[in-house]
Amino acid sequence: MRIIVADCSAEYSGRLTASLPPARRVLLIKADNSLLIFSELGSYKPLNWMAAPCTIKEIVPDTAALTATESSAVTSNDTVGDTADSSHADTTVSSVDATDDVHVSVVGKDPSELTPIKLLRVAADKSSDILEVALYRIYSDETYDLGEDPGLIKDGVEDHLQRYLAQQITRIGEGAKLVRREYPTAIGPVDIMAIDADGTHVAIEIKRHGGIDGVEQLTRYCELLNRDPLLAPVRGIFAAQTITPQARVLAQDRGFTCLILDYDEMRGAEDDSLRLF
Repeated sequence: MRIIVADCSAEYSGRLTASLPPARRVLLIKADNSLLIFSELGSYKPLNWMAAPCTIKEIVPDTAALTATESSAVTSNDTVGDTADSSHADTTVSSVDATDDVHVSVVGKDPSELTPIKLLRVAADKSSDILEVALYRIYSDETYDLGEDPGLIKDGVEDHLQRYLAQQITRIGEGAKLVRREYPTAIGPVDIMAIDADGTHVAIEIKRHGGIDGVEQLTRYCELLNRDPLLAPVRGIFAAQTITPQARVLAQDRGFTCLILDYDEMRGAEDDSLRLF
């Protein structure tokens, strides 16, 4: 994982056109070459990105290369060998910038008024989409080996809901049969795949608290599964302990069934709401 903090601007072209004016941002470059651009404000989602499969190319403009060379000559001769062996030319630029007390903000400036020290050009492998990021000042450029990730582990309650519903699959309808939990697809596993009494495949997405994101996730699964002639038609069930009104409306509009799950009842706990002591 490579993390760059820099003053930058970006241009996205292809199926759509979008641009980011100059500002200080964080760039994440993953091992698969996908690039994501984040800012301090806004949601957790990136401002712009290019997903894999893609190819990334670093370009150092002639003017920036000259500046970096001159700056490197001014610094200690002890660092010359290290700089030559470095895989990132911006390491020298970063060290120079760190000692620069004068910094003019790039916010509000037109990209044509600025001279980039580096360009990151990311091209999609399966389309003509291109994301080009111009870096004007680099504050940090670090690479980390994160190692192998075990993946998302669901919290106990949601995992238990999935297990209990698989064991009590007739809650979706009499005559229903379980196919399997964590049914694999190209975009991730469906929580539960079942077959109802009519022989129709049923994809079930389970959440503790069902929101619109969960409905969108179920939509993607059903759209993909319905392309398989051996499974189609596949209908969806959105199951959760609670479902927001907006999510319920969206689910029903897309032809999904909403199912409320009572965790205590499913695990066999007694309802003590009427006990006197």
